[in-house]
Amino acid sequence: MKVHDRVQSGEMPPKKKPRPDVAAVKTYLDGLAVPLTAADLAREAKEGRATWRRLNRYEYENSVRDLLQAPWLQVKDFLPEDGESHRFNKLGDALDISHVQMAQYLAAAEYALRQVMAPQGERPKTEITRYHARDQGVFAKKMIFTEFNRSPERATFPVLGFESQPDVRSTKLPLTVGDQDPATRDLEAMGTVASSYEPIELRFDRFKAPMAGKYRLRLNAYAIWVGPGKPPTPEPEPKPGEPAKKPKEHKWWVPDLDDIARGRRPEPITIYSETPPRQLRWQAAVDVGVEPTVNEFEIWLLKGETIRVDAARLFRSRPPGWHNPLAEKDGQPGVAFRWLEVEGPLLDEWPIAGHRMLYGDLPLKKATDSDHDMELDPKDPTADAERLLRAFMSRAYRRPVAEADVQRYLGVIRIALASGNSFTDALIAGYAGVLCSPGFVCLEEKPGALDDHALAARLSYFLWNSEPDTELRRIAAAGGVRKALAAQSERLLSDPRSRRFTDAFLDYWIDLRHINATSPDAELYPDYYLDDLLIESATLETQTFLAELVRGDLPARTVVAADFAMLNERLAAHYGLPPVAGVALRKVALPADSLRGGLMTQASVLKVTANGTTTSPVIRGAWIMERVLGLPPPPPPPSVPAVEPDIRGAKTIREQLAKHRELESCAACHAKIDPAGFALEQFDIMGGWRGQYRAVPEGKTDAKKEQGYGKNGQPFTFHLAQPVDASGNLPDGRAFTDVRALKKLLLADERLIARNLARQLVVYATGAPIRFGDRARVEQILDRAAASGYGVRTLIREIVLSPLFQTK
Repeated sequence: MKVHDRVQSGEMPPKKKPRPDVAAVKTYLDGLAVPLTAADLAREAKEGRATWRRLNRYEYENSVRDLLQAPWLQVKDFLPEDGESHRFNKLGDALDISHVQMAQYLAAAEYALRQVMAPQGERPKTEITRYHARDQGVFAKKMIFTEFNRSPERATFPVLGFESQPDVRSTKLPLTVGDQDPATRDLEAMGTVASSYEPIELRFDRFKAPMAGKYRLRLNAYAIWVGPGKPPTPEPEPKPGEPAKKPKEHKWWVPDLDDIARGRRPEPITIYSETPPRQLRWQAAVDVGVEPTVNEFEIWLLKGETIRVDAARLFRSRPPGWHNPLAEKDGQPGVAFRWLEVEGPLLDEWPIAGHRMLYGDLPLKKATDSDHDMELDPKDPTADAERLLRAFMSRAYRRPVAEADVQRYLGVIRIALASGNSFTDALIAGYAGVLCSPGFVCLEEKPGALDDHALAARLSYFLWNSEPDTELRRIAAAGGVRKALAAQSERLLSDPRSRRFTDAFLDYWIDLRHINATSPDAELYPDYYLDDLLIESATLETQTFLAELVRGDLPARTVVAADFAMLNERLAAHYGLPPVAGVALRKVALPADSLRGGLMTQASVLKVTANGTTTSPVIRGAWIMERVLGLPPPPPPPSVPAVEPDIRGAKTIREQLAKHRELESCAACHAKIDPAGFALEQFDIMGGWRGQYRAVPEGKTDAKKEQGYGKNGQPFTFHLAQPVDASGNLPDGRAFTDVRALKKLLLADERLIARNLARQLVVYATGAPIRFGDRARVEQILDRAAASGYGVRTLIREIVLSPLFQTK
C-alpha cells in the first residue's frame, strides 16, 4: 500500500531517476490496486471490517447514566485508561479486557447501582436555603492573618451593604464572624481582590448536597474597587552584625480595606462543585455586575459536594513581592460575594426513575448493615428477584435477552441469598453481573450486514456515545432501522446529547483531552501561568466550534479557515481581537485579515502541540499533516535525537532544524513536515501571537528584560530574543509568508481536507481503520457530499447511509 501511494503521489521513482510515462504508471498502479482491494474485501466478508470490542470508558459511563437515568453518575474514573489505535479509543484492537478491568467494572457497576437507590422512604423536601458568605467558615477564617497569610491581598474581608450605605465600604469587625455575633447585622458581603489560590479557596461550605441530583443555584455577588491604602511597612533595621534584608518589591501599596467603592466593570465568576479535598468539577461561568447581580443556573451534584466560587479574572497573589497586574494608581478590582441560594433537590418523582427501574415498588426499610442507609423489603424474594431481573435485563441489553442469560444472573442472586446476603445485596450482585456481561459491555456485531439492534447501537454510540434510546429501540424491534437511518441521524444530531459525540471526537482527533497535560512555564510565560479562565475558555471554544460546524452543516474547509470564532472576553483579548463583553462564548465574526479562524490557530490546539515551555515546527507541522490533511509522516529514525529549542535565545528553532536536515535520513521527511509548522511559529505555547521568541537569561545578559507582571503577581524575567520567521515552502514549491497565506494554499484542495475529516469520522463511527479496500467507498461518500461543499453534517449523514457504516 505504501508503494502504491508513493508512486501515485510522484515520490517514486526519486526525482533523479528516470520516470515512466503516465500510461505505464497507471498500469502499474492498477496492477497493485486490484489485488489489494480484493484481499481487503475478502477479509471483510469473512471477519468484518471492525474487531469485536468492548465499550470504552466514555461509552460505559454514558450508558450507565442513561440506563439508570442518573446524569450525575461519575464512573469513568473507576476504569483503567483505554488503549488507542488509529487515533481513537473506539477500536477493538486497543480495547483489551483483563481480570483487572473486570474487577473495576464490577466496582463501578455496584457504585452506580447503589447511588440511584433512594436514601429514604419518604420524598425529600425541596427546600430553598440561603447561605451568606459571612457565615461560611472558609470566607471568615481567611480574615485571620497567619505566618503564611500575612497580607490582605491573600485574605477575604468584610464589606458593608449597598442598601445600608451610599457607597460600598468595608468595616472593622472581630476576626470571627457569624450569625450569633450582633456586630455582623449590617455585614452583607465578603470581598476578595484575588482569584482562588491557596490560601484563598472560597467555598460555600455550609452547604453540602444532601443527596445526588439536580439543584438550582442562585449566586449574588458584585464587582468592587478597593483603594490603594498605604505603603507597606518597611522591614526593621538589621541588628548589629546581621546582613541587611532585601526590601520587598511592591508594584502597588497593599489594599485599603476601608476604601471600597463600586466596581468599574463586570467580573467573571467560575463556579465549581467540589468534593474535599480539592476534587473540582467545572459547572458554570457567569458575570457579576457593579450592582448586586443574581445569576441562576441548574447543575447536577453528587452527594456531599459543596460549591466553590472563583473570581477568575483577578490575579493570584504569590507573596513576597506581589505585583497585581490589574492594579492602578487609585486601587484595584475585586469581587464581593453576598450569598448563595440553593433550591433542591429538584425531583420530578419519588423514588427517582432509576430507583423504580431497578427496584420497582418494593418497600424500603432501615438497613441493618451500617454501611448503607436503606434496604429493600420484599414479600417473596425469589419471585421479586426474577421479576425485577427480567425487566432490568430487557432494558440493559441492546438486543433481545436470551433465557440462558436470565438464568445465569438469576443464579448469581440465588447463590448470594443462600450465602446469607441481604436481598438488596443479592439483587445488586445480579445487576452488577449484567452490567459487566458481554451483552452490556460489548458491541455484539457479526460479519456482514448489521441487524437492526446492532445498527441502532452503532448509530447511538456514534452520535451520542451511549446506548439507543426508547425510540431507536422501538424502531429496531420493528425491523425498520435501516430505512430510518437518515431521519434518526438528524434526530440524534439535533439532540443536546450530540455534544457527547463532538466533545469525545475532539478529545482524540486533535488530542483535546491533553489540554491540561502541561502547564505554562512560570518563568517564560508568567502571563499564562495559573490562568484557568483562559484554558477553560480555550477548551470550550474548540468544543463549541465543532458543534457549530455540525449544527450549521458548514463546509469541511472551515476546519482550516473560518470567518468566525467562538469567543468570550478572555479569548478576544488573548487573540488581540475587538473586545467581546462577558464570559459566555458566542459566535463572533472575524475581521477580514484575521490570523484566527479554523482549528489550527485556536489556543487549545496550539497548547496541545506545545510543551508548556517551547514550541516545535516539527510537532505542529506533523499535526497539520496528520490531523488536518490526512497525510501522516513516518516516525523518525530511532537513532536520531529530537531537536530541543534553545530557550536561551541564541538560536531559533529554524536554525537548529536546518542543521538537522543536513542528515540525509531526515531531510526528505522534514521537507514535508516543517513548512506548515513554521507558519504556526507565529503563535506561542498558549496560542498568543508573537513577533519574537522569549528567552531566559543565563548569567549576565545585556538583553532588555520585559516589563510586566504575571497573573501570579511575579515580575517578568524573560526577554525577547530572535524574531520569528513564519515563511516557508510547501513540498510542491508553493511559498507562503505567514499562516494566512498557508491557509489559502491548503484550501486549494478542499476535497483533501474533506477526505481526511470523512476518514476520521468513519474510524470513530465504525471502530475500524480505513483500509485500501475502503477507499473507493470513502470517495463515494465525498461524491454525495460535494454539492454541500462537503458540509460536516452532510458528511456524517452520508457516512451513516454508506455500506461502511451498515456492515461489520
